[in-house]
Amino acid sequence: MDSKFSLLPKVINGGIAGIVGVTCVFPIDLVKTRLQNQQPGPGGQLLYKNLLDCGVKTFRNEGFFGMYKGSGVNLLLITPEKAIKLVGNDFFRHILCSEKGKLTFGREVLSGAGAGMCQIIITTPMELLKIQLQDAGRSASIDLAANSNTNNPAVNSKPPPPRLSATKIALQLVRQKGIFGLYQGCGATALRDVTFSAIYFPLFAHLNAMGKRREGSDQAVFYHSFLSGCIAGCTASLSVNPFDVVKTRLQTLHKGVGEETYSGIIDCFGKVLKNEGPKALFKGALCRILVIAPLFGIAQTVYYLGVAEYLLGIEKP
Repeated sequence: MDSKFSLLPKVINGGIAGIVGVTCVFPIDLVKTRLQNQQPGPGGQLLYKNLLDCGVKTFRNEGFFGMYKGSGVNLLLITPEKAIKLVGNDFFRHILCSEKGKLTFGREVLSGAGAGMCQIIITTPMELLKIQLQDAGRSASIDLAANSNTNNPAVNSKPPPPRLSATKIALQLVRQKGIFGLYQGCGATALRDVTFSAIYFPLFAHLNAMGKRREGSDQAVFYHSFLSGCIAGCTASLSVNPFDVVKTRLQTLHKGVGEETYSGIIDCFGKVLKNEGPKALFKGALCRILVIAPLFGIAQTVYYLGVAEYLLGIEKP
């Protein structure tokens, strides 16, 4: 552990890491959200067959920029979110280590969990707004299909819904429910993020410590940090996927015609298991791994590259 904890460069590195990582993997994250949200229709039919089918249909129907729906709010808030997550873990590891600079495994887990708990202040509203924008195309397709099967001209002649934006959604939630309206699904978000961070950060630290060191530095070479982030991200992501499915469904404000609604975490778990079976809790797992593994591999690599130290003229250890 560093003898000193330099906050500013760590915050800057965390923000840069988040922006670069999210830009690279956002389209896969959109596909993940839509796969997790889709429920079988009355005849058991599904709008999307798999990851590839969802990606192709989304691109064909909504174009290149449709693959980045919700990315604006994500990029705006990912800077503080990633800064809190990465810097928070470093901070807790710093204050929990012994005088000899050693950290027990239990304290490593506690440090990760603490970072995950801190980040939900930003993560919950960010995820809530992002999910509405990402899922709009899927829910609109279900509504359109349901309306086309009715003979009611009043229903069929309904004008298309207004174009969504993060600002409109946020203002509507605040007007209806106050500031806490932006924190719908906060409990499920905490369940996912705290568990994820408690698994990810200790695993990454141990994997990264095994790698070759950069010349004149105590940091691992960039490719080893990248691989460590990918492996740790993949493991933690798969472990918490059921929590992510529940979080996604609880935070989806507009359900398609005939889709199930949920009153809370336990209710959502119960209904998903009853109506769709245990496999449903791992919907989007491959997509989530494809998002999280490279996201954290890229983020950890950028975080340790020392961009902020270079810009600020600070010597990196």
